[in-house]
Amino acid sequence: MTLTEANTSTTPTEKSFQETPKEEHAHRHAHAAPHDLLDAMEAGTVQAEEEPKILHGWNVKLEKLLGVEARGIERVEESDRPDKATIGDFVQIILLWFSANLTLNNLAIGLLGPLVFYVGLKDAMLVGTFGTIAGSVGTAYISTFGPLSGNRTLVVARYTFGWWPSKIAVLLNMVIMLGYGLVDCLIAGQLLSAVANGSMTVIVGTIIAAIISLVVALFGIKLFHTYERYAFIPQILVLFILIGVAGPKFNASSATVGPSEVAVADRVSFFFLAASAPLAWSPAACDFFVYFPPSCNRWKVFGSTLLGLGLSSVIMVLIGVGLGSGALANTEWADAYDVSAGALVVQALRPLGSFGDFCAVILSLGLIANNIPGTYSAALCFQLLGRWFRRVPRWFWVIVSVIIYTVCACAGRNQLFAIFEDFLALMGYWTIMWCTMTLEEEHIFRRKIGYNWSDWNKPSKLPLGVAAFTAFCIGWVGAVLCMYQVYFIGPIAKMVGDGIDLGFPVAAAWTGLCYPPLRWLELKYLKR
Repeated sequence: MTLTEANTSTTPTEKSFQETPKEEHAHRHAHAAPHDLLDAMEAGTVQAEEEPKILHGWNVKLEKLLGVEARGIERVEESDRPDKATIGDFVQIILLWFSANLTLNNLAIGLLGPLVFYVGLKDAMLVGTFGTIAGSVGTAYISTFGPLSGNRTLVVARYTFGWWPSKIAVLLNMVIMLGYGLVDCLIAGQLLSAVANGSMTVIVGTIIAAIISLVVALFGIKLFHTYERYAFIPQILVLFILIGVAGPKFNASSATVGPSEVAVADRVSFFFLAASAPLAWSPAACDFFVYFPPSCNRWKVFGSTLLGLGLSSVIMVLIGVGLGSGALANTEWADAYDVSAGALVVQALRPLGSFGDFCAVILSLGLIANNIPGTYSAALCFQLLGRWFRRVPRWFWVIVSVIIYTVCACAGRNQLFAIFEDFLALMGYWTIMWCTMTLEEEHIFRRKIGYNWSDWNKPSKLPLGVAAFTAFCIGWVGAVLCMYQVYFIGPIAKMVGDGIDLGFPVAAAWTGLCYPPLRWLELKYLKR
C-alpha cells in the first residue's frame, strides 16, 4: 500500500475530486503560505447553512476587525486555496507538530516507564522511542487527508463511519482533546505553584495557562500557526539546561524489575502506552492543514508530520524516563514526585536557584503550545455533533471547551496521574481502530473510485456506517479482553506475567480483520 496523490481530471467525477478546473476558480492566491491564512478565509463569505444571519454578521465583523477565523467545519474549496505548496509550508508543518509536542505532558509519559511499569532506564528509552514513533506513523497518515480533502479530520471520518456513527468518533475525540487540556493546564499550574513555593495555588496557575490558551485558540488558524512557529525556541533551550543539570542524576544502572515474563509484559505495556500519546492526535490531524493546496505531495505531508511529531515526542519521553529513573534513586526527587510531576521538574532544576525557577516557568507556559491545537479541534467537534451545534460559531465553542477542561482540572488536580495513565490507554484503543479502518477504506474500497469530497455534508451520499460501527464494536471487545488497567484486567491480559496490556494491537487486529468483509457486504446490499 502506498500513499499516492489522487488522479486529476478535467471535470469532477466520483473518481476524482482532488482538483477543480482552473476556469472554475473564482480566485487564486499568489502563494501557498499556511501562515498567511487570512488570504484563504474568503473575507467573511463562509457561512454554514444553518448559521443565523445575525451570527454570520458577527463572524464577518470579528474576522475583518480582529482576524478571528470565521470558518468552522465547512470544507475549504480548491479555488480558495493556493496553487502550490512551498518548502516553507512543509517546514511549517514540522514546526507546528514540533512545538505542540515539545511539552511536559509528553515528559509525563516517560515518567510512567520507570515509576509505574518499573522498566529500567535503557529499556524504557528504547521501548519509549520505538513506541512513540509507531504511534506517530498513524497520525502522519491521517494528516495527509487535510490538504487532499479540504475537510476537517472527523468530517473525513464520515466517509468510513457514515453520518451518524461518525458522531461516536466525534465524542471520543472531544474526550481526548478536552482531557489533554485538563492535563496541560494542570501540569502548568503545578509547576507555577511549585516555583512560587505554594504562595500561588495550583488552581491559579491552571487558570493562567487556560486563559492564554483561550486567547490564541479563539482567534483561530492564523494566530495558531504563527504561535506554533516560534513556541519551541524557548522550550528547547530550557530543555537543554534541564538535561545538563539533571542528567548526572539519571540512574543509568537501573534495570527492569521482576522475572523475565513480568519484565516482558511491562515493556510491552509501556510500548503501547507510549504509542497511544502521539496517535491521540490522529482524530485532529487534518484540522490544521485544510488550507493547504490539494496538490501537496502526500509523502511530504506524511514525512513532515512524522518528523515534527515523532522527534519532539521522543525527546520528551527520553527526558521523562531519565527523571523517572532518578526519582527511584534520589530521595529529594522522590519526595517532589509525591507532590506532583511539576514539583519533580522544579526540584531537578533546583541547583540553578532562581534561574532554575525561571526555567520552570518557561516550561510550564510551553504547555500552552500543546493545548492550543487540542482546544481548536475540540471546538470543531462541537459543531460536528449536529445541525443545531453547527449554528453556533467556532469561537463560541472554544470558550466552552476552555471552561470545561479548566473546571475539571481544578476539581481533579489531586488524581492527575492515575487519570492520565488510564486515559492514555483508552485513547490508543479507539484511535488505532479508526486509523485501521481508514487505511483499509482508502486502499481497498476507494482505490479506484476515490472520494467525492464535496459530499461531506450530504448524509445520503455517505456510507451508512454499518460495517464500520460493527467492526468498531468488535475491536472494542478485543480491547476489553486484552486490557490491563487499574479499573479492569481482561482475561487474556492476565495470562502473561503479572498482566500485560495488549488492548492496542488486538483492537487493531480484530477491527482490521472484520472491516473488509463487512464493508463488502454493506456495498453489495446497501449500495453505499
